[in-house]
Amino acid sequence: MFNMTRRAVLGSAAAAAAFGLSSKLEFVAPVFAQTPLEPRVGFYRYKVGSVEVTAIYDGIWRKPHDPKFIRNASVEDTKEALAKAGQTTDFMPIPLTVVVLKVDDRLIMMDAGSGVGQWQANAKHLPANMAAAGIDYKKIDTIMISHFHPDHVWGLMEKGTNDPVFPNAELIVNAAEFNWWTDPGRLDKLAPDRKPAGKRIAEVFPKWKNWKLVDDGAEVAPGIRLISAPGHTPGHSVYLVDAGSDQFMVSADIMYVPALLAPHPEWQGAYDQDGPMAVDTRRKLIDRVIADNIKICGSHFPFPGTGTFVKDGNSYGFTPVIQA
Repeated sequence: MFNMTRRAVLGSAAAAAAFGLSSKLEFVAPVFAQTPLEPRVGFYRYKVGSVEVTAIYDGIWRKPHDPKFIRNASVEDTKEALAKAGQTTDFMPIPLTVVVLKVDDRLIMMDAGSGVGQWQANAKHLPANMAAAGIDYKKIDTIMISHFHPDHVWGLMEKGTNDPVFPNAELIVNAAEFNWWTDPGRLDKLAPDRKPAGKRIAEVFPKWKNWKLVDDGAEVAPGIRLISAPGHTPGHSVYLVDAGSDQFMVSADIMYVPALLAPHPEWQGAYDQDGPMAVDTRRKLIDRVIADNIKICGSHFPFPGTGTFVKDGNSYGFTPVIQA
C-alpha cells in the first residue's frame, strides 16, 4: 500500500504500480478532485495482490437535491461538500460501479447492478460494459450481495418477468438481510415508498434455490469473508478479500458518497435504515481500512470506484482514483 495526506499526492506511475494497473492513473487531492461524471471507458481493470479486479460502470443517478437526503444536513451543506470535492452542485451525483473479481479461474461478481434501467434510466450500462471488458455473464460463478436495495439487486431479475438473470450462479447474502426482507409481516411495516421494492423482493427471491445464506465472518470463497456492516440495512455487509500480499474491502454503501461522508462521517443518509448505527459502522470500518492498509472500493465512489482514505481529525480525507 501507500501513504497519502490531504496535501501530498503519489506520482501516477507509482500509483498505477501500487494498484497493479497497466495504464497511468491520476490521483487528485480531495479539494481539487475534478472527477468526471461519466467515464471515458466503461470498465477498468487492476490487480490487488493475486486478485484481478474489473470495475464496471453501470450508470449514474443525477439525483435532484432533496432536503431529506441527509437527515442532519441541509441542501446547502451538501452542495458545499460537493463543491469542496470538485464535483457538480447542479444535482447529487450518485454513480454505480459493480466489480468482478477473478480469483484463480473463478469469476465472482459483487452485487448485480440496477437491472438495465430498472432502478434509474441512466443506470443501464452494466451488460454492455461487461461485454466490452470481455466478461461473459453466463460464466459468473458466484454473486456476493451486500444488501437488497434496488441499485444492487435489480440486476438479478429480468425486467417485466422477474426471471433470474443468473439462474446457475451461487447467490451469497447475509442471512440477516434475506430474512429481514422476506419476513412474512415485513411488507405491512415498510414505509409507502419502500413497499414496491419490498413486495418484489418478497415475491421473487424466496422462490430461487441458489441462495446461500451465511452469517457474519463466514468464509464465502477461499480468502473472502463476509463482514456484517449493519445500519444502512439490517444485514448490509462488506466483503474482505485476502489477496495474498494485500487485503481488499468491497465496501458497498458504507461510505456511499465520499464527497459528503468522508468530511462528515456523522451525516445520516435518508436510505440508512438506522442512521446512528450506520455512522458507527462507517467509522469502525474506515478506521480499520486505514489502520490495516486495506485497499477499498465502493459502489458509489467516483468511477472506477476506488481510492484512498486518510484520517483528518475526527473525519476523513478521500482521494479517488481517476480514470486517465
